[in-house]
Amino acid sequence: MDHGLRRRRLVERLPELGVDAMYVTRLPNVRYLTGFTGSNGQLLLTAEEAVFFTDGRYGEQSRHEVEGVERVIYLDGAAPVVPEARSRGVGRLGFESGGVTFRSWEELRERADGIDLVPLGPEVERLRRVKDAAEVALIARAQEAADAAFERVVLGGGLREGLTERELALELEVAMRGAGAERPGFETIAAFGRNAAEPHHQPTDRPLARGDVVKVDFGAMVGGYHSDMTRTVAFGSPPSRLREVHETVAAAHRAGVDAVRDGVSTVEVDHAARSVIQEAGLGEAFPHGLGHGVGLEIHEDPFLRREHEDRLAAGMVVTIEPGVYLPGLGGVRIEDMVEVTADGCRAIPRSTKELVLL
Repeated sequence: MDHGLRRRRLVERLPELGVDAMYVTRLPNVRYLTGFTGSNGQLLLTAEEAVFFTDGRYGEQSRHEVEGVERVIYLDGAAPVVPEARSRGVGRLGFESGGVTFRSWEELRERADGIDLVPLGPEVERLRRVKDAAEVALIARAQEAADAAFERVVLGGGLREGLTERELALELEVAMRGAGAERPGFETIAAFGRNAAEPHHQPTDRPLARGDVVKVDFGAMVGGYHSDMTRTVAFGSPPSRLREVHETVAAAHRAGVDAVRDGVSTVEVDHAARSVIQEAGLGEAFPHGLGHGVGLEIHEDPFLRREHEDRLAAGMVVTIEPGVYLPGLGGVRIEDMVEVTADGCRAIPRSTKELVLL
């Protein structure tokens, strides 16, 4: 990871943003710019230099993780960003408006006598949208761990009568760690039967029974980067209506993937998939957006929605995840990550998307 190059790209934006320096506080952004993996770190960027702040717990860790940056280790209270900025002649200090609490804003304002504080939008997040080769490789490794877990636990005979949703979620998470993941990328969703009608169902002690559809939405983390996938299979013979729904969702998924390419509107991609479901008379049963970016955060820009138009660019990694949910019966979602390319996209997962009967 070339963290220095990333910092230089952000510094180039400072004059356009009308600030002398930028104070970065969101941990995913601090990691993106420095490589720091701890739970407390901040970064001050000026045109000439960068200063990293953390507390005494992370002095040694930051020494070998954060390179090419001055480090300031503080013991109590907030990071001494204001005196460090003032000593460097900063008159206008930009800060991440989405990365401060009201209390931290109050503390920053109290200390900023003589320095103008300028709230900034998601400037680092804009840089993070397009992934470099190293980032895509880590996302792919995270997906390999998730694929391995799915094949071992779900396709490999792990589904059995009496297995609870919580037990299946745990088995998938353990299997991902066994396949090389640092940890699950997010809380695993496992939903059986009627519970699959909830898009973001929280696993319960509901036991698996013959005829249930099984929806699993899960992912792994490797090197700080996430993966995200959803599969819907059947334990025994599912209701014929859900077989039909799976065919519709699979067709919508293919349409969404086929629409992805460099420069395309996110609304257009969403529409390509959503129209398939609408034509099947199930439009109201698809209540969420088609997908989102994946990287250092499980949900990040860009978002593929019916509104709030954005544009895809080569190097972005996004999910395509249409779903149909029928209360009292069940639901189906199919989700893959794809890397946007100049003339289309490249699918990252390799697990089957068929309605496998187990």
